[in-house]
Amino acid sequence: MNDSPKTVAIVGAGIVGVSTALWLQRDGHKVILIDRRGPGEGTSHGNGGVLASCSIIPVAVPGLIGKAPRMLFDPNQPLFLKWSYLPRLAPWLWRYLKTANSTSVRQRAAALAPIIGDSLADHQALAAGTGAEKWLIPADYLFLYNNRAHYEGDAFGWAIRKEYGFEGEILEGAAFRAYDPGFSSVLDLAVRMPDHGRIADPGQYVKDLAAHAERQGAKIIRAEVQDIVRDGGRVTGVRAGGETIRCDAAILATGVWSVPLTNKLGLRIPLESERGYHLELWEPSIMPRSPAMVASGKFVATPMEGRIRLAGVVEFGGLDAPPSRAPFRLLERNIRAAMPGLTWKKTVEWMGHRPSMVDSIPVIGKVPGVEGAFLGFGHDHVGLTGGPKTGRILAQLVSGRSPNIDLAPYRPERFN
Repeated sequence: MNDSPKTVAIVGAGIVGVSTALWLQRDGHKVILIDRRGPGEGTSHGNGGVLASCSIIPVAVPGLIGKAPRMLFDPNQPLFLKWSYLPRLAPWLWRYLKTANSTSVRQRAAALAPIIGDSLADHQALAAGTGAEKWLIPADYLFLYNNRAHYEGDAFGWAIRKEYGFEGEILEGAAFRAYDPGFSSVLDLAVRMPDHGRIADPGQYVKDLAAHAERQGAKIIRAEVQDIVRDGGRVTGVRAGGETIRCDAAILATGVWSVPLTNKLGLRIPLESERGYHLELWEPSIMPRSPAMVASGKFVATPMEGRIRLAGVVEFGGLDAPPSRAPFRLLERNIRAAMPGLTWKKTVEWMGHRPSMVDSIPVIGKVPGVEGAFLGFGHDHVGLTGGPKTGRILAQLVSGRSPNIDLAPYRPERFN
């Protein structure tokens, strides 16, 4: 172990970057957090708020290649595409769809289980004593189906979850009504997954964690990072806002915006934006008892502070195009069908960018050939869930310790 204190620049102040900062401070290092918008303002603000430990199954599952074209032309399906972006997307999409097979799904499950499989405990350890722990709430996580046949259509994914110890309780008919009477009778079966959790305000949670890091001496800078400065193959600083910020190590945790910097580090990372949408329903007349994934619409309804957040939908369209209206309309139609008695006072819309790797496995580890450079991004739908564990791994690497998991599946150079 190299236990000499370092000055570490972390590029990106979402859940991964802020988690890394806190674990580095606990190891005695000095931290500089650099983000173009500030802590908790990007993807970490807009996620579904579920600590989804059992979400080890990727979007790309067997059968997706056949379903995807039909989904794109059906306004009631949660997959959208800005067609003008297709020529740019096509090479990534082709490689992504090739992973829609059982072998790749099992590889992804094996890689994600160590990162997200104990998420509630990971968050509790991260947030302890920070003031942000008030936002963490232990909770069940429900998967809702129309009926048993609908549920059995997902048998492949449930069998893999069971292999990793995620086995839920089936609540059918009256048993589900007794658990949560707010949902439509059309949804007749729920799988209750215990020992999960939710965050009552994800954006504020990350801000509170960052504020604690700042009270402990972290420097927070709002700027865009242009490059990682190196001398003799070793990191000596980061260039941001027209100046060089000196540091001994640099960590890129900028999600889908990481590609320009990784290119400069000599890596070609096949990363794409999955444009994610959420609706917040403020002052709802009914509050779900637990976060619930409605399988027919592939969206999550999560109870939060003063509102319900609906999150889901995948749209491919790059980083620059404005939000589309159709995903927002679909989320509203879906919640009205799932909870027909629900009313609310105000709706808040949001669109952001999930960092989606071509193999659905995040990049976590050292940059080969550049001493002091590390990467941590690409968690697609489970960034909030896996942020604390990823941050702890990165802090261990900076400190010269070996994490107690095999990092080979996440290695940054696996695509080169």
